[in-house]
Amino acid sequence: MRRQRKAKIVATLGPASTTRKQIEALFRAGADIFRLNLSHGTHEDHKARYDIIRQIEHDLDRPIGVLVDLQGPKLRVGAFKDGGTDLKLGQAFRLDLDSKKLGDDKRVSLPHPEILEAVQAGSNLLLDDGRLRLMVTKEGKDFVDCEVMTAGRLTDRKGVNIPDAVLNVSPLTKKDREDLTFGLDLGADWIALSFVQRPEDIAEARRLIAGRARIIAKLEKPAAIEHLDEIIELSDAVMVARGDLGVELPPEVVPGLQKRIVVASRKAGKPVVVATQMLESMVNAPAPTRAEASDVATAIYDGADAVMLSAESASGKYPIEAVSIMNRIIEQTERDPSYRRIIDAQHSDPEATGNDAISAAAAQVARTLAASVIVTYTTSGSTALRVARERPDAPILCLTEDLATARRLALLWGAHCVHTADIRTFSEMVEKARRVALKQELAKKGERLVITAGVPFGRPGSTNTLRVAWIE
Repeated sequence: MRRQRKAKIVATLGPASTTRKQIEALFRAGADIFRLNLSHGTHEDHKARYDIIRQIEHDLDRPIGVLVDLQGPKLRVGAFKDGGTDLKLGQAFRLDLDSKKLGDDKRVSLPHPEILEAVQAGSNLLLDDGRLRLMVTKEGKDFVDCEVMTAGRLTDRKGVNIPDAVLNVSPLTKKDREDLTFGLDLGADWIALSFVQRPEDIAEARRLIAGRARIIAKLEKPAAIEHLDEIIELSDAVMVARGDLGVELPPEVVPGLQKRIVVASRKAGKPVVVATQMLESMVNAPAPTRAEASDVATAIYDGADAVMLSAESASGKYPIEAVSIMNRIIEQTERDPSYRRIIDAQHSDPEATGNDAISAAAAQVARTLAASVIVTYTTSGSTALRVARERPDAPILCLTEDLATARRLALLWGAHCVHTADIRTFSEMVEKARRVALKQELAKKGERLVITAGVPFGRPGSTNTLRVAWIE
């Protein structure tokens, strides 16, 4: 089950991918991580899919990561008498807290006092995924008056985005807290946190998770970009959630922002996922557009650790084909002669620590000697993260006694994870590296390995040893 690529694929499960046959087909086609989107479906549905993933993991003897994606706050207007109203350009329209009264052509309820507290005259409100835009003209205690700047039909319970303000609202609603408990009890490897605005949002989630899973911060709010470095530092990984970013920011801003986030994440040594509408046309078509193929390739050229499929694999008509074509696009991109030049040009210098120096040296030695694979022994995953930060030519074979670590590292660029028994001596380390690299088809007889580990073994964050070995 060795992948012929370094970047990973996250596939969302849903109605189109719910049976053992369907999920195994997605994994064999190239999915490395499965996403359970708790914005949709029941806990029973998600548990059934999780159990199938673990069966496949056991049967195929390959660690598989599971990402539980929390919904986050959903800000919506209330209902209308007639199901909706047509808003005309320049029209006055009021949003208020009176949720008992149905909306009409003059007003509608907005049962979120935190929005009214945050906006002021001149603030923009985006409705229905940005299709309509209102500008606040007057503030009141329990209402805001607006002018319609982009006209259109507004219907019941459409979403509201506020790009100009930071809302005094936790990213974890009551539903999210229940879903978080469910996901942690289930055994999720990664928790994706929606609606992140401030570093404090990550700290709140980390207190609740208490080390039971790793955190992916979804960057989908303009406010989060103002604290980008701090959020990346506090998170274990980040996701470029381009759909919501594209609602709250002008479309022309998002591509450059995507590159900025990927560069910042790579510099920090944190995995970064590029998500949303990557192969959107494949929800209904058996092949992507050329623009979508180019979009996936661009994320790979940027050095993203993973790219994600949402509706394409969860509810589309061609889920397996979507994973297969994404797999082929990544493989072809990474074979392009310009790929290595671009990746190396974006390379950051290692930090001035012994751990980073050893990891950087491992990548350099592997390149100089044309080694077939870099082997890392890791307990927490920190050694593998440091090596992956160097974006080496050779694949990274991650050996760990901790199955949870192996599952989490399935998201990491270049990592091929193997759950294996603990080792006790240096010679045993070298021999196991040879044996597993050969068995996993990462190296052949007569080829070199570069091995890095922390000695004494089992101490997280103590990478201090580099060894070159042959497969005899």
